[in-house]
Amino acid sequence: MDDDNIVELFLCRNEDAIKESASKYGGRLRSISYGIVEDFQTSQECENSAYMEAWNLIPPNEPRAYLFAFLARIIRHISLNVCRERNTLKRSAYICELSNEMQECIPASDDCEHVLDDIILKEILNDYLAHLSSNKRNIFLRRYWYMDSIASISKRFSISESKVKTTLFRCREGLRKHLEKEGYSI
Repeated sequence: MDDDNIVELFLCRNEDAIKESASKYGGRLRSISYGIVEDFQTSQECENSAYMEAWNLIPPNEPRAYLFAFLARIIRHISLNVCRERNTLKRSAYICELSNEMQECIPASDDCEHVLDDIILKEILNDYLAHLSSNKRNIFLRRYWYMDSIASISKRFSISESKVKTTLFRCREGLRKHLEKEGYSI
């Protein structure tokens, strides 16, 4: 079933929407969650919570053209919240490490006054990623969206760990320069 039909089921409040979403995207969503929480059962619970959240968010949202991205964002946030709640030292340290890497090039603020800035920042980030080669973009996303380890990325792309680290460093530097060019001070 295509995304448009699945969203239509959500809009009609048909419970088959969850079944179809799970059938089409369940494995990928659990994979995202598992990469964060590192526990299969917890990733399944996060997946179920993500479907419930999607049920509550559709309508008013109608993510017909980007259903997987919509669900992926939901499960990622749920998984990160579960991880924070569990406050596992090892995993928290890993998330802090990734956050520190990105802090070098992306300014972070948590107050509501910066919502417009966040939208503009998202557009700038998407523009930067669109201009990267697909290999560099995939490495960047595997590290900072899916939170894969350097070793995992190295294995996935059949390149050395030092090549992964160098690519990530250069991508972060490029992003920092791109943000500065667009008027963001780091």
